Amino acid sequence: MTDDMNQVEVKTFLENDRVKGTVTKVEEKQVLVAIEGSKIDGIIPISELSSLHVEQASDVVKEGDVLDLIVTKVEEEALVVSKRKVDAEIAWQEMQRRFENNEIFEATISDVVKGGLVVDLGIRGFVPASLVEDHYVEDFSDYKGKQLTFKIVELDRDKSRIILSHRAVIESEKLEKKKQALHHIQAGQILEGKVQRITDFGAFVDIGGVDGLVHISQLSHEHVEKPSDVIEEGQLVKVKVLSVDHDNERISLSIKETQPGPWADIEEKAPKGTVLTGKVKRLVSFGAFVEVFPGVEGLVHISQISHKHINTPHEVLKEGQEVQVKVLDVNTQDSRLSLSIKDLEEREEEVVDYELPEETKGFQLGEVIGDKLKDLNK
Repeated sequence: MTDDMNQVEVKTFLENDRVKGTVTKVEEKQVLVAIEGSKIDGIIPISELSSLHVEQASDVVKEGDVLDLIVTKVEEEALVVSKRKVDAEIAWQEMQRRFENNEIFEATISDVVKGGLVVDLGIRGFVPASLVEDHYVEDFSDYKGKQLTFKIVELDRDKSRIILSHRAVIESEKLEKKKQALHHIQAGQILEGKVQRITDFGAFVDIGGVDGLVHISQLSHEHVEKPSDVIEEGQLVKVKVLSVDHDNERISLSIKETQPGPWADIEEKAPKGTVLTGKVKRLVSFGAFVEVFPGVEGLVHISQISHKHINTPHEVLKEGQEVQVKVLDVNTQDSRLSLSIKDLEEREEEVVDYELPEETKGFQLGEVIGDKLKDLNK
């Protein structure tokens, strides 16, 4: 066997050449690899193992791993090679594709730093705190190691800058869910929802991916001064869909339409003959409207206000006055109550002035006594 046959073909490598290497030894701060076509070993400094900070080389590779590498420096006794640059090249191409296609992908949070999160994409990706969620997050410490979905919102290879957003994914999903919900929601439906936000004019309720407005007038059968008096954020409520505006993506809802009306069971609550306490709400020429239950007003006709003759209700009543009334009649179908105040008041005795006959007028007491004496002397 000649010496030539014992010779292994040896290649000459230059910087930036792509090579394959098999991990032969993993040390704390570097990795030794056998380079195909080379008699000398390759060395991967720990800084060239990953685009992210690495504490120990064993966290990234193990013996026997076959790696694609790039030569960064040619020395007499070794080739200095980089795994990081190969990974970065592949990663940049992949990230460019994802960015152009507006693709959503999953990745693991590798670190939590000031101002946001770091993601290992083969290259370093950064998620600003404002782009993590669609709500404020005070502490991100438990995000490390968590898998989230992302979109690339900014990519600049010259500056080695990749900005990711999980918030964009959430908002995109919500928008799609909203479109689907709007397509299926119809006026008249009774749905369950969660109160998302309360305003001075009502409350916004999430009914499955889309928010609808319950106007303050639709919160309760009773008068509501402030929505927060009768409802709170996070509360689960039943709502009725009043209308759907597909063009403007607006939904009008009602809570009171899902609740029994104030006139429900009125015949049981106020049967004929019942005495109730109420408040005078309105005075009109023909009588007074008295609220006896929240949202239930009955009419006291002017003839039922007093035993005395009155020209207008204002003569004896005023708005806001508390009065006792008796139920004269109940009409559930027409939501009418006939009430009486005078039936609970005693009739005053009428004083009748009798006029003496003409012939009795002008008599004197003495005349009467004299007549009586005459009768006794007889």
